[in-house]
Amino acid sequence: MGPRDIGDLNLGDLNMPEPFRHLDQIKITHTAKKGCEECLKTGDTWVHLRLCLSCGHVGCCDSSRNKHATRHFHATKHPLVRSIEPGEAWIWCYVDNLMAGELDR
Repeated sequence: MGPRDIGDLNLGDLNMPEPFRHLDQIKITHTAKKGCEECLKTGDTWVHLRLCLSCGHVGCCDSSRNKHATRHFHATKHPLVRSIEPGEAWIWCYVDNLMAGELDR
């Protein structure tokens, strides 16, 4: 494994500013889930979906009434999410409050 590799993820696949403090916490980059986990349980709706890159949780965005992705961050302290909307691959870091780059699709 090279210095820019994290498990199966090669950091050369990421387009993000250096240095970035939370790359070692990326464990999940894609999902087959198609809905906010909590909203699906309660029958609620969402606007956009976010994937936790630490554990794979899928939650709704801050434009959604329930803001489950942000609630997940506050409960777990998992710092990174990515958009799983079609055509989007950006990463948001809750800790640094910044757009952290993009994952190759």
